[in-house]
Amino acid sequence: MLRVTFIHHSAFVVETDYRTLVFDYFPAEVLPESSFHGKKPVFAAGKPIYVFASHHHKDHFSKEVLKWGRDREDITYIFSNDIWITRFSLLKDGMDPALKKRMHSMSPVSDLELDSMKIHTLRSTEVGVAFYIECDGYHIYHAGDLNEWNVSGDGGSLFTEIYTGGYEKELRYLKDKHLDLAFVVLDPRLGNGYGRGMDYFLHHVQADLVFPMHCFEAYDCISEYKKRPQISAFKDKIVDLDRDNVIYEIE
Repeated sequence: MLRVTFIHHSAFVVETDYRTLVFDYFPAEVLPESSFHGKKPVFAAGKPIYVFASHHHKDHFSKEVLKWGRDREDITYIFSNDIWITRFSLLKDGMDPALKKRMHSMSPVSDLELDSMKIHTLRSTEVGVAFYIECDGYHIYHAGDLNEWNVSGDGGSLFTEIYTGGYEKELRYLKDKHLDLAFVVLDPRLGNGYGRGMDYFLHHVQADLVFPMHCFEAYDCISEYKKRPQISAFKDKIVDLDRDNVIYEIE
């Protein structure tokens, strides 16, 4: 059984029978419009925790997650390498050097095997990476900021190639995979084209359940998106998020 907790924005916790995966956590007050004021996730005892961060943007990463490692020795960190290069020095920030031994930096399009877990990164069309993970019999994808961002048509052919062509190129890695869970961008700020990245994903990647994310709390965009006739065959796979801090039990 899987337990998925939607925390806020693009932050999720996925719990299997054997481990806990945390994706792109940050304190919600970073976003002024956030109505979520909960505390950090409460993790089950006895299961190792793996904290993933797809890139350094403040709505995907916070050094707050490093404090968790002070209380639990079974926390491991997997960060995009842009976090290491551009954001902070662990030693300069007074971080315990022992904690650094539990940290792994991943560049785009790279692989890591860790505690019977296989991790592959895709190159983001924005910053950092997306994660594809095989563990405990499950296949999980978290997009980070991998998406078709240039959908307004005003960016010129160069940006269209970067965002549209780049997005489709990266998703080729997933075309022969069957995902149990996928966390995919659906950002209403992009206007009429906000669903193009999700459209392409649904039509080209097999996934049992798809969690929209990066919605900036405009959750009505999910129900509106599911009304579109071009995705009618996939709408039952899309999870209806309507608020933060919700737990989903998945058999």
